[in-house]
Amino acid sequence: MAGGAVVQTGGRNYEGGVTLFVVFTCMVGATGGLIFGYDIGISGGVTSMDIFLKQFFPSVYRKEQAASKHDNAYCKFDSHMLQLFTSSLYLAALVASFFASATTKTFGRKASMFIGGVTFLIGSILNAFAQNIEMLIIGRVFLGFGVGFCNQSVPVYLSEMAPAKIRGALNIGFQLATTIGIVAANLINYGTAKMNNDYGWRISLGLAAVPATMVTLGGLFLPDSPNSLIDRGKREEGRRMLQKIRGTDNVDEEFQDLVDASEASKQVDNPWKNILESKNRPQLVFAILIPSFQQLTGINVIMFYAPVLFKTLGFGADASLMSAVITGVVNVLATVVSILTVDRLGRRILFLEGGIQMLISQILVAIFIAKAFGTTGSGGLSKGSADFVLFLICAYVAAFAWSWGPLGWLVPSEIFPLETRSAGTAINVIFNMTFTFIIGQCFLSMLCTMKFGLFLFFSGFVIVMTLFIYFFLPETKNVPIEEMNAVWKAHWFWGKYIPDDAVGSYAKNVQMAKAP
Repeated sequence: MAGGAVVQTGGRNYEGGVTLFVVFTCMVGATGGLIFGYDIGISGGVTSMDIFLKQFFPSVYRKEQAASKHDNAYCKFDSHMLQLFTSSLYLAALVASFFASATTKTFGRKASMFIGGVTFLIGSILNAFAQNIEMLIIGRVFLGFGVGFCNQSVPVYLSEMAPAKIRGALNIGFQLATTIGIVAANLINYGTAKMNNDYGWRISLGLAAVPATMVTLGGLFLPDSPNSLIDRGKREEGRRMLQKIRGTDNVDEEFQDLVDASEASKQVDNPWKNILESKNRPQLVFAILIPSFQQLTGINVIMFYAPVLFKTLGFGADASLMSAVITGVVNVLATVVSILTVDRLGRRILFLEGGIQMLISQILVAIFIAKAFGTTGSGGLSKGSADFVLFLICAYVAAFAWSWGPLGWLVPSEIFPLETRSAGTAINVIFNMTFTFIIGQCFLSMLCTMKFGLFLFFSGFVIVMTLFIYFFLPETKNVPIEEMNAVWKAHWFWGKYIPDDAVGSYAKNVQMAKAP
């Protein structure tokens, strides 16, 4: 297998098993994904509501009302201010990631989750009672700080709490919660859109307080991970927590690995400087490219603007919102597929299959839209064609949801050594939010300019990222998190960057063989 490495963890199969406590803890921790998903789903829905547009974006509302007489369907919703409403959150999340890294390392993972929940709660209240565009944007900034803190801390928390053999499944709980948040938001939008008054969109935005409260309570009452406790000098507390989550008193071997990792991390004065050293080159490259590629799949074109996109394609208002619900349900179900397969089939297989399926779907969507609307934007889809486009978009969403969606958070959270883990995860969030902001801010303008070619634009990146995974990502399933350097050392390309003593530190007994 090109780019692969077979790692057999003989002598490092730690004692203990999967306990109900660790499963419950990870399920509660994963609710951090709810706030991210709820916002992704809710923003696209409210921006397709006429009452909301009329109050905050009157120029877009007037353009939409005149669109039946207009000759360019691609440009119906083109508005920089409307795009700013969506994308401002992700710019704030990007800034928050810098502060979240230090908070997560110094005060623990649950502290960052608590801060994220509180700031998201404040933002939801501001948005629910917004009287003008300024108040709306300020609320979005608070939401962004919440997303930044939670997206930085939750994936790391889940990876550290989970046993190696089911780390993928438990970590993907974050993405599952994100998809559930999207579906819940789409269903709420479908209901509130029928209210035809000022309360509809306010309820949609205000109900973000529900997942925010859940995350805040989780940040208060969840235990911190053994890795974090040990790293902050609380070794005995860390040992007791390790015994509790593994369901056995015999945790000496795993505990010693965590202590060794903590001691190594204390030798690093500045993790942001250390992460630039050549021994961390493979992890740094993936922390930058995985989140960037995740957004360049074009998924948030669908998730942010699904109702707006379906309206552009000729669906009615109710049909647009219901189509968004359908894609959201597909998103959830496909994420469950990923949970059930990621620790059996591995990360690489899901990445590669997902990339191929997304590529085919995007190209076919572009062809159908080109035939229906051409380059002028005039025309429309027949009911049969519209239904088939919806099917293709669902196939695309499913492929993303069992590959780049969950793995885009899982892989960066499990590949860093403890000394650079907080900084590495922050970099992952920073690049994710940077590209999310860029796409959120530019999509409607790009649709107006590039027309059906926009889907071909994203499909080009899908080709590049699929080839990148094939050649450069080693398999990381079932490898203990503090032994991951052994995987990089076995890789045909990255092995030259990993010194022998880095492998010896965490994986003395790991036997490696490069795949044929």
